[in-house]
Amino acid sequence: MPDEELQILLDQNIPMPFAEWLRKRRPGRRIDHVNGLGFAGEPDSFLYAWAIEHKAIVATYDEDFADARLYPLGDHYGVIRFRVWPTTIEQTQKAFHVKGPNLLLTLGSNFGKQ
Repeated sequence: MPDEELQILLDQNIPMPFAEWLRKRRPGRRIDHVNGLGFAGEPDSFLYAWAIEHKAIVATYDEDFADARLYPLGDHYGVIRFRVWPTTIEQTQKAFHVKGPNLLLTLGSNFGKQ
């Protein structure tokens, strides 16, 4: 799976302005926000299925998505779990700068679902 096919789905708990901030930094990458897609309030299982169907990596604060019993490695395209407090856009941007400024550029065919 070529890198350019992977999308990012930002969970509803990620501040919506983070989506625009990230789009400006990764203009070649499709980045959707759950709320922007009209999926606010949908269960994780719905978002998980949508992410698989659309070859999307889920970015979230939700620790449930990090549970390999619920979302086994290799069954999906990936999960980025931000562990920040408080869960503000500023803290999320800071975590992204520290942990993954090149993350979305380096994801490739060896990442996630095979």
